[in-house]
Amino acid sequence: LSHEDYSGACNDIAQNFADLPGLISKHWLANEDTNTYGGVYFWESREAMENYLKSELFAQVANNPAFANAASKDFAILEAPTKTTRGVT
Repeated sequence: LSHEDYSGACNDIAQNFADLPGLISKHWLANEDTNTYGGVYFWESREAMENYLKSELFAQVANNPAFANAASKDFAILEAPTKTTRGVT
């Protein structure tokens, strides 16, 4: 999949992510040199994240060839150092 095709697919579905209940933000990541792409999501709650993982949108992403090998990993935010570096908490 070319970078342009991947970017186009992302542009096509970005509003669907913007409309997700409980999503604070999604940062879209790309390394064109290695053809590696991903995203970092910030959620209002674990429940909002879990609802997304059970949603039709997640199923569509997981089954879309443009997003092959889609996976989800849950991380907690270390609040003290994140605040120091002006991150989202």
